[in-house]
Amino acid sequence: MSTSANPKEVRPGVLRTPDDRFDNLPEFDFAPHYQDVLGYRVHYLDEGPADAGPILLMHGEPTWCYLYRRMIPDLVAAGHRCIVPD
Repeated sequence: MSTSANPKEVRPGVLRTPDDRFDNLPEFDFAPHYQDVLGYRVHYLDEGPADAGPILLMHGEPTWCYLYRRMIPDLVAAGHRCIVPD
């Protein structure tokens, strides 16, 4: 395992999983997006047409947007925009 595969502390008590840990995940071919929130980099997915009616998919702890990997394509195919914050 490379050292890049280890979480990096970006602030005291805040870990960031290296981006390469998410490469080649089965059934997860979504582009990552990031938003700065109070100095923290927050990941989210934004799939589907920007002008489509949005559906906000919220997950609980300890899961993440991967939970919705099978729902997103169907919702987008039905004409929706899916936004999934992590």
